[in-house]
Amino acid sequence: MALVKRALALLMSITLAMELIHAAVYKVGDSAGWTTIGNFDYKKWSATKTFQVHDIILFKYNAQFHNVMRVTHAMYKACNTSAPLATYTTGNDSITIKTRGHHFFFCGVPGHCQAGQKVDINVLQSNEMAPTSSVSSSESSPPVPSAKVPGPAPSNAMPLKALKSPSGNIGLAMAVLATFWINFA
Repeated sequence: MALVKRALALLMSITLAMELIHAAVYKVGDSAGWTTIGNFDYKKWSATKTFQVHDIILFKYNAQFHNVMRVTHAMYKACNTSAPLATYTTGNDSITIKTRGHHFFFCGVPGHCQAGQKVDINVLQSNEMAPTSSVSSSESSPPVPSAKVPGPAPSNAMPLKALKSPSGNIGLAMAVLATFWINFA
C-alpha cells in the first residue's frame, strides 16, 4: 500500500510539474503596469498575447489609486462595478487562468474603466489559432466566445524560467529519477 501511495504522489508531482513548464506570467501593461497614466492601450496589449490555460496574469498597481475587478462581458462593456465576480486590492495580484474563453477585468475606481483601464484576456480553444491577417471590414465581428485577435507577436511573458530552461528540465528529470530511486529501489 505504501508503494502505491508513493507511486501516486510521484505521478501527481510529475503532472503538476509538466503543467507548470508550459505556464507563463504576463504582467498586464508590461512596464506601464495597471494604470490610467499615459492612456495605455490594454486592448492592444492583450491582442498581442497568446494566452493559455494555467498562465498567470499579474496586475501591478498602486493600491491607493486602483484595484482589479473580474466581471462578466456585459459588465465589462458597460463598466458596471455593481456586482463583480471577484475584486483584488493588493497592488500585486496574480490570477491563474483556469479555463478557456474570455476573462474580463477592469479597475473599479470611478472613471478608470471608462478611461480605458480594462482588459479582455482571451484564452483560445486548443484547436483555435490566432489569425495572422486582420479581418476585412466586410466581414462581421464573430461572437465573443471566439473573438479574433491579431497573430501572436513576440511575447513579453515571463516564463517560469527554472522549469523552462534546459538546466531546469534536466534538474526536474534528475529530481524525478532521484525520488523514484529512493522510493522504489
